[in-house]
Amino acid sequence: MLLTSFFVLLIALCAVGYMLGRNKAAAAAGGNLSSLHSLLSYHGWNVALSTFMAGAGVLILWAFLGTFFDGASPLIGVILGTIAALAAFTVTFGQITQSFRARNFVEGLIKALLILASSIAILTTVAIVLSMVFETGRFFSQYPWQDFFFGANWAPNFRGNSDLGMLPLLWGTLYVSFIALLVAVPIGLFAAVYLSEYASSKVRSFAKPMIEVLAGIPTIVYGLFALITVGPMLRDYFAQPLGIGESSSSVMTAGIVMGVMLIPFVSSLSDDIINAVPQAMRDGSLGLGATPSETIRQVVLPAALPGVVGAILLAASRAIGETMIVVMGAGAAARLSLNPFEAMTTVTVKIVSQLTGDTDFSSPETLVAFALGITLFVLTLGLNVLALYIVRKYREQYE
Repeated sequence: MLLTSFFVLLIALCAVGYMLGRNKAAAAAGGNLSSLHSLLSYHGWNVALSTFMAGAGVLILWAFLGTFFDGASPLIGVILGTIAALAAFTVTFGQITQSFRARNFVEGLIKALLILASSIAILTTVAIVLSMVFETGRFFSQYPWQDFFFGANWAPNFRGNSDLGMLPLLWGTLYVSFIALLVAVPIGLFAAVYLSEYASSKVRSFAKPMIEVLAGIPTIVYGLFALITVGPMLRDYFAQPLGIGESSSSVMTAGIVMGVMLIPFVSSLSDDIINAVPQAMRDGSLGLGATPSETIRQVVLPAALPGVVGAILLAASRAIGETMIVVMGAGAAARLSLNPFEAMTTVTVKIVSQLTGDTDFSSPETLVAFALGITLFVLTLGLNVLALYIVRKYREQYE
């Protein structure tokens, strides 16, 4: 309530500052607005933005310091923020004259806001990595890293003597993701080629939104679809008749449903990328006697390859980080097996299970979740580096 009242008052003060700034600038011009160096709106925005940034900045700084020093009262932060806002209001309002370059100050404040917005993403990434690294260091101080990275048995026991080998989890993650990409990449890429090269405008206007609807379905709904429909169907018509499985929860179940979920990621991005290929390249190929299919295979797709690789990378990262579909479709058994009709699990599922319930954050059975998280981060980072290499290589070839 206190913070809400503060920001309401701060916004009201900014609105007042905007109006008063405009009025004072108009009065300073003496009726001749063309004599002002900056427009009236710049003078108003200078007062408003300076007031808001000073008040909010001091309050956020006080809250940040309060995480390091106990007893930092929110009331004191609100008081300091109010004083800073009033001080900025007074200073900027007093600066308004006929020759004051308000536009330069406003553009400088906006540039500072843009830099701050860019820095937030970078600092957030750094904070995430550091938090994972510190907790992972605590884990490896209690559990041998050789047993974690090369152990083939996953059997956590909060009473001690746990086996925390990550190989079964990593295998399940890669296996499910591989099957999902086998489903999503061909279907998504073929759909993108059809929509961009063959479909009429009427068909395209209907088909593309329908495909993109898949991206808006919650993953829990996909999980229910895997649990109730796809899993029993695969068990009854494939696994049991062939004698290779008895459970409806399997890698194949989760992989197929996850692949369906990833189709719009590949299709929509690839469609936009293929449409961005210059029409002159198509016309040149057709003019040399190539058929439309040859033009697509030998001209359009190679030129669009960097972007298509990026779309596939996005789908792969999405598959590696998926949790709900795996929980409901693949089960929770950590095992090393080549049989796609057996239940397995992934790294993300075990991260959730190790951090669920009444956990002790000083035990290796809980801290292992951070080690799994940093491993998953390194894996996706490697995929990004590989994709960047491929994109740069082929971009140089076709530019």
